[in-house]
Amino acid sequence: MTETNRIEYKRELTPELDIEKEVVAFLNYKEGGYIYIGIDKDGSTVGVSDVDDCMLRLKDRIKHNISPSAMGLFDIAEEQKDGRSIIKVTVASGIEKPYFKTKYGMTPRGAYIRVGTSAEPMPQEQIDRLFAMRTRNSIGRIVSNRQDLSFEQLRIYYDERGKRLNDNFKRTLELLTDDGKYNYVAYLLADENGNSIKVAKYSSLDRCDLVENNEYGYCSLIKATKSVLSKLDIENKVAATITPMERIETPLWNKVALREAVINAIVHNDYSFEVPPKFEIFPDRLEITSAGRLPESLTKEEFFNGISIPRNKELMRIYRDVELVESLGSGIPRILRAYGEDCFKFTDNFIRITLPITSNAQINEGVNEGVNEGVNEGVIFDLEGVTDNVKQELISVMSLFKDDEGLRLKDIALSLERPTKTIERYLKILKDQSLIEFRGAPRNGKYYRI
Repeated sequence: MTETNRIEYKRELTPELDIEKEVVAFLNYKEGGYIYIGIDKDGSTVGVSDVDDCMLRLKDRIKHNISPSAMGLFDIAEEQKDGRSIIKVTVASGIEKPYFKTKYGMTPRGAYIRVGTSAEPMPQEQIDRLFAMRTRNSIGRIVSNRQDLSFEQLRIYYDERGKRLNDNFKRTLELLTDDGKYNYVAYLLADENGNSIKVAKYSSLDRCDLVENNEYGYCSLIKATKSVLSKLDIENKVAATITPMERIETPLWNKVALREAVINAIVHNDYSFEVPPKFEIFPDRLEITSAGRLPESLTKEEFFNGISIPRNKELMRIYRDVELVESLGSGIPRILRAYGEDCFKFTDNFIRITLPITSNAQINEGVNEGVNEGVNEGVIFDLEGVTDNVKQELISVMSLFKDDEGLRLKDIALSLERPTKTIERYLKILKDQSLIEFRGAPRNGKYYRI
């Protein structure tokens, strides 16, 4: 592997190494890039002796020596290559160009851009043009309409990850404007706010027949995100197909892609519109709509190639801190791997992701409904003294039965990975409901669907 327009090698991190110049160049480059510490210019691995110290020095230099703030736009991780530890710095293209070394300001000595395999000084004309185009509606610059904000929920989420928020966290996490007022980032993350995310469910393929409407909000955006994820996890039912060799379980939506799509919509939503993302469940699909168009400097082709320009870098940084985001720029590729480019629709003001229900899951859902049309009418769900978990288990048992095919007790227990005593209890409930019957001798007979 050799250096490219997006890859830079550095043998070691020394005080003399102008690592800030390389990071600035990638921040100003439309595709971002990667810097590897511990690899020589010829691509040979030399390794890093003290990884933790090197990572800490890297973070401090990038954090304190570059303007505007690059927090949320870079990631530092240890990797193994040729049996040695190296450090990979992932740098996203920034939305607040031009970025520059704070010491030299917005001049060719401070602002650089990637050209081929090198970081070149940016001409003053280009610096001035980029500054004029810089986004003015960044939620970091919008003053919150409330200044009486508290952040106990945010503290709890940081504490859960073993990270303590010190007395200066409001400045460190960029929750303040330049004049010291709470910004819109702070408003979204505060314990109380007016932001609410809706999860709606329809019984029709259009929006005419609303059967459920939930709101998650008026609290920290992180708490709302977790609530939306939990709700959709419940809705993401798993259908089972039994083959002669194995039991195949298929969720309605790919779990990894679903999580990435939810977090992507929330973190990259354009909150300057004061419109939160919405989630709509239909019988054949899930639609996720977020406000805002692609950043001006990002094309669809670049977007689909995994190039990341975080719209709300402050939110991105905090979501990474609390481990809701795994790594920079990894979300879209995971969605594309499961659903392809056709699941995205772009308009002038919105981006919509449509996740169709998996075909196998649709088939199995139909089988489950065909097994017993009365399930949703209450045959199983209205049983007194039966918990929701047991009701779900009963449906799982019924999903195993095929037309005129019998099942032995041990086969059902093996397929569902449940104790035979538990399955016996479920089968008795189903027999009492006249959904199944037992045929044959007690030792080798089978259960059949009625």
